[in-house]
Amino acid sequence: MHHGVCGGRAHRQWGVWPADPSPSSPSRGHPMRDPKGWLITVAWRKFLDATRADAARRRREDRLDEEPAPGPATAVDDTLQLYFLCAHPSLTPSSAVALTLRAVGGLTTRQIAQAYLVPEATMAQRISRAKRTVSGVRFEQPGDVATVLRVLYLVFNEGYSGDVDLAAEAIRLTRPLAARADHPEVAGLLALMLLHNARRAARTAPDGSLVPLAEQDRGRWDTESITEGVEILQAALARDRLGEFQAQAAIAALHADAPTAEETDWVSVGSSRESRGQASSPANASVGTAGRSSGRSLGSSAPAA
Repeated sequence: MHHGVCGGRAHRQWGVWPADPSPSSPSRGHPMRDPKGWLITVAWRKFLDATRADAARRRREDRLDEEPAPGPATAVDDTLQLYFLCAHPSLTPSSAVALTLRAVGGLTTRQIAQAYLVPEATMAQRISRAKRTVSGVRFEQPGDVATVLRVLYLVFNEGYSGDVDLAAEAIRLTRPLAARADHPEVAGLLALMLLHNARRAARTAPDGSLVPLAEQDRGRWDTESITEGVEILQAALARDRLGEFQAQAAIAALHADAPTAEETDWVSVGSSRESRGQASSPANASVGTAGRSSGRSLGSSAPAA
């Protein structure tokens, strides 16, 4: 009886205590008959299982040590795709601008609403509709760079409103696009933005009125932005693929290069304007259409202010 209790505890400890043998089944080897032998058998089997598991673990570790170190993962840069998605032709200009500022620019819905002087709920609905519109878009072909430029130029022309500097935001968004897109018009747009924005401090009087170009204090112009804009423009023009934004930037660069309004190279300005009229860039029509849709004049490069 003592052996039976001891054997029962041992079997419950291992969780494998067998049922009592039936009268018709052989009782040889049953733990009730030989608990010590049964415990030795179970312990040996447990030892073998543990030994095999440990050996398998060591083999896995050895294989891992023998494998070469993984190389750098291929970086998937989807920035351009995001630009194209936010400027999809199925979106209205206002929706494309809002989605670009939210998805690419990282601005909050509240900031965008303040910049466009509309209620936050209105802007949230506009962005939600834009997201639904492009949710099923698949990019099997390269996106339309001209459409992206149109949207960025719309953002730039909104200027400053609320607590967001949309002109500076447009420049910030155009920089990575220029670095990734092998397209001279992207560089032309960036140069145009930098050259126009360089005159910003001198463009308005203390009362908020616009100051004509001829009357602006050129000492207040941002020379670093002018230098950068001219360098970017020269690199784009060297590719001999003149487009609308490059032509506009060339006119802005001629004005920025003149120490005074009287010393402006008007002959070259006239030539650049003729080149602008002959530019066959599809961005020309896109920008004009966007300007009419939003009620703003986007195509004018006349540097009156």
